[in-house]
This record gives sequence, structure tokens and C-alpha cells, in this order.
Amino acid sequence: MKRTLIKDLKPEMIGSQVELKGWARTRRGNKHVQFVQLNDGSNVGGIQVVFDMSKFTDEQLKPITTGASLRVVGNLVESMGKGQSMEVQAESLELYGTCDPESYPLQKKGHTLEFLREKGLATAQKKANRVAAEGLCKTLVADDAKNAVVVEVNSETDFVAKNEKFQQYVADVAAQALTTTAADIDAFLAEAWALDTTKTVKEALAAQIAVIGENMNIRRFAQMKEENGFVASYTHMGGKIGVLVDVETDVVNDAVKEMAKNVAMQVAALKPLYTSDSEVSAEYIEHEKEILMAQIQNDPKESQKPEKVIQGMITGRIKKELKEICLLDQIYVKAEDGKQSVGNYVAQVAKENGAKITIKGFVRYETGDGIEKKEENFAEEVAKQMGK
Repeated sequence: MKRTLIKDLKPEMIGSQVELKGWARTRRGNKHVQFVQLNDGSNVGGIQVVFDMSKFTDEQLKPITTGASLRVVGNLVESMGKGQSMEVQAESLELYGTCDPESYPLQKKGHTLEFLREKGLATAQKKANRVAAEGLCKTLVADDAKNAVVVEVNSETDFVAKNEKFQQYVADVAAQALTTTAADIDAFLAEAWALDTTKTVKEALAAQIAVIGENMNIRRFAQMKEENGFVASYTHMGGKIGVLVDVETDVVNDAVKEMAKNVAMQVAALKPLYTSDSEVSAEYIEHEKEILMAQIQNDPKESQKPEKVIQGMITGRIKKELKEICLLDQIYVKAEDGKQSVGNYVAQVAKENGAKITIKGFVRYETGDGIEKKEENFAEEVAKQMGK
């Protein structure tokens, strides 16, 4: 017998035998008769199937819960019920698959959103202890270049980081982070997800974890604003590093923009900790001096030098260190003479363009920076799974 779609059932077919396949939407009845509302997706309402319990057993119908898939052969008859003109009186039943109501409490009304949220959050919770140190850093600059943001979203593997769905999700996170008023990551996760305001950002993240199948984490974000100039951005190695640079300037042209990009590339490559030495705290300097003094005292030769000489050595080493960790004091990576500092490079561009330029700050994110990665031995893992 050939299957008939529910939408193709016509009044002129009444009295004929039909074969239907679909999913149970509801089941009700008593010990004498059972009614199953069957839907195959071909129309909205489906059709009612009547089971005469003198022909079927409770054991046959008990597994039919909402979502169960089945095949029914029966006679199409005129219905005496309200809201329907036809129904099928079942002659035979084949159950293709059940749907456990405990695991999938589906209902005929569209109100299982909370359950789906809970399932997504549960999936995310199960994966929460798995280290997510891969992923992407994404920068996004507003059209007027006055505002920008950099975000870091982590995944467990680099494979997922290259996935288009993951990359689009990171872009969506960056778009929301660009305009958020959240003060920190916890507040950001608690706010409504812009693409579906029935969810929070955290719930949308949980849904992504359930779809992609790896632990994921929106680790951090940083906004940057500059009304008297612009914000430059640079992304390195396809998103492994994301950089923002705050440029205050009264002239914005191609040369100044190129300078800003070069500075951002400098930040990505040489990992400065500060913009200038004026940002370095006295506590940091004192701490470094203590370390250097300890090193000198533990050196048999250097420890014998006069105190004045030792203090001079410490001062010199501190200056050298500051040139390495302060952006404007670093040697510019593209310096033709190998000596020009970043600060002097910026000053040169400013002079050439009749501009007043100040590099006010920067943000540098590197994917997985500071996260302790679990070292996996693939051979051992396979052997473990094989019980060896």
C-alpha cells in the first residue's frame, strides 16, 4: 500500500483504506477507545486516528507519547467530533520510534523554550570543566572609527575556531560588545542577546555549545573610545591576536592611518605592557629593583662591586627593561636604521603631516593567553579508550 500524506486526504476518499506515517502530537482516551492526533508535517492540524481497544492492547499504545513516530493503516471515515470532518479508524499499527517524555517533554503547544534552554545550559555545564584555550580574538571598529571593541571567545580546539558558524558567532558577540553598557563580563553575559532578546548572552552561548559540541567561553572584551581622533585595529594570524590603538590627532589622513596600523602591528609583535614609562608604577620599579639586587648579591663577582656601581647597574637595567615593555620606547620594528623608537616614528609622521598626534593607549588580546592548557597524549588516550 502506498503512503498517503495527510494533506491529500479528501472527503471523496471516505470509505477507503489509507496508510499514514507521522508523529504523535497527543494521545487521550480510556480503556475502550484511544485517540491519537497524528501529524506528518504536510499540514498544520494533522488528523485524528481512532484505536478501538478491542483490536489493540494497552502495551501497544502505551509507548505512544508526544513525538513518537508511527505507521498506521486504517479506514478513512466521517468524523463525529467537532472541528474535523474526517478521521481514521486504525486497523494496524507499527511503532517506528519512541520519544521518552522525561528526556524530551514535548507538548502540543509551543512552550518548551525553557526546557530547551535548560537542556542547552545542562550541556554547557557538562563541558564547563574542559579547557577552552583556543578560539578567536575579534576587533570591530564603528563606522566613524570613534569607538571600537576587541573580544576573546574561546573554544577547545583550533578546528572549531576555523568553523564558519563559530566565526560568525564571534562576530555577533563583537557587534553586541561594541555598544554594550555592561561594566564587566558578568554583566555582559547577563544582558539580553541582541539577536534573540528572549535569551541572555549566557543562554545564547549555551545554545552554541550544544550545537558546536565543544566547551566555549566569552572570556573578555574591551571597549575603546576616542572623540579627538580615531581608534585603529589590527588582527594577527586570523584572530590569534587582536589589537586596538587609541590615536588622538587633529589630522586624519592615509599617512596617519598607516602610522596607526603600524603601531598596532608593533603591539601585536612585541607585546608591550605599557604605552609609556609614565604609566609604570613606583611599586613595579621597586619590585624590579629588589629582584635585580638579589641577582647581583648572588653573583660572586658583581656583589663585590662598590654600592654606587651596583646602583648604577640597577638603574641601567631598569631603563633597558622599560624600553622593552613600554610601547613608545621600543625600537620600531620597521625602523630603517634599526634605532628609531616608536615614539620618534610617531613624531616623524606628525611632523610630516602637520599634525599633533598622541598615542594614548592600546589593548592587546592573545587567544588563550594565561590559560593553562592540558597537554594531551593522543596515543595514550586511544589506548585508554581501547582498554589497553
